[in-house]
Amino acid sequence: MSEGDVVTVPRPLTLPDGRPAMAGWTLDPALRHLNHGSFGAVPRVAQERQNALRAEMERAPVVWFPTLPDRLAAARTEIAARLRTDAKDLALVPNASAGASVVYAALAARPGGDIVVTDHGYGAVTMGAERLARRWGSRVRTARVPLAADPEQAYRAVMAEVDDEVALIVLDQITSATARLMPVERVGAEAARRGITLLVDGAHAPGLLATPLAGLDCDAWVGNLHKWGCAPRGSAVLVARGPLRDDLYPLIDSWGAAEPFPDRFDHQGTLDATGALAAPAALRFVDDTWGWDTARRYMDDLAEYGARVVADAFARAGTSPDPVDVGMPVPGMRLVRLPDGLGTSRIAADALRDRAPAELGVEAAFTSFDGLGYLRLSAHVYNTPEDYEHFAETCVPAVERWAREARA
Repeated sequence: MSEGDVVTVPRPLTLPDGRPAMAGWTLDPALRHLNHGSFGAVPRVAQERQNALRAEMERAPVVWFPTLPDRLAAARTEIAARLRTDAKDLALVPNASAGASVVYAALAARPGGDIVVTDHGYGAVTMGAERLARRWGSRVRTARVPLAADPEQAYRAVMAEVDDEVALIVLDQITSATARLMPVERVGAEAARRGITLLVDGAHAPGLLATPLAGLDCDAWVGNLHKWGCAPRGSAVLVARGPLRDDLYPLIDSWGAAEPFPDRFDHQGTLDATGALAAPAALRFVDDTWGWDTARRYMDDLAEYGARVVADAFARAGTSPDPVDVGMPVPGMRLVRLPDGLGTSRIAADALRDRAPAELGVEAAFTSFDGLGYLRLSAHVYNTPEDYEHFAETCVPAVERWAREARA
């Protein structure tokens, strides 16, 4: 933050009774929670809804499980409405990676059919693509997209890897490690024109983007409800609109196997589906308390403020003075460069993530891209400016010390 810059301090959100927004959650008060983007956080009302459903299941399981498909159908109908898509195109899956695995399992073998991913792709989804390529006897091509690439540059970088030998493109809508958008709409239009299957990993999109599926032409899209939507873990969706949808089956064969898509996904044997059933309660909580548009504006303003405050603290310590330019920024998430020597690989970044709660008293996301380390800030409604001011004042000096130790 350069001298003279004016940064607006967002006014913290409160519950209707005036209590801090954090009072709506059960997060550990001994920690600062600055990493909503990884696993989300479930509000009390959704936890209570899930607990009530689980108690009902345990009281009479023989009554519960035959009624479960109808309950799940009702839940996904409400979820589809909030995502502004058709319920007949939406199936419930445990997480976005599971949805990607469903797609990989459904695709017909195309020996020699290459798969295009990017160097920003989520590791688990890319690993699935690599396994599929081995099964096909083909190869995975990695498009190198510069961190600061604008929409045109990002599009050209992806399409530079696409030719007549490519059968599948796997593209993040919002990247995990680098907190940026990708031009999925434009890539989708070109993939459709060429007859290439497109899988969009929208893991971060539900809740963070108002209309994540609007104007998007793809064969399959996966999104987590347990991140920005604040649903219980194990709550995600798979949306399929084209011919591929008829070949998509849940990873567990059960009594609904003969049902059409997406009904067959409502039959998963004896899995505990209470998280998915409680997901609408989490989405309603944010909507009824603040409204999703207000929540998104607050999250974005707070992430911008947090990045400025933290980057300024690193600048005073002699490190990168500005938040990082990611070319296509995403609401509610920002990157700040870490001092040299930290987060140079995914494993090194994960080690910082694991160290931070014990030594800094914070849950924070440390990521790595192209050999450089970053602090990924992801704000939600329960965060406040004071969270980031605390990190700047208390944690940045410790992180600088970590960097000196690493360089030594």
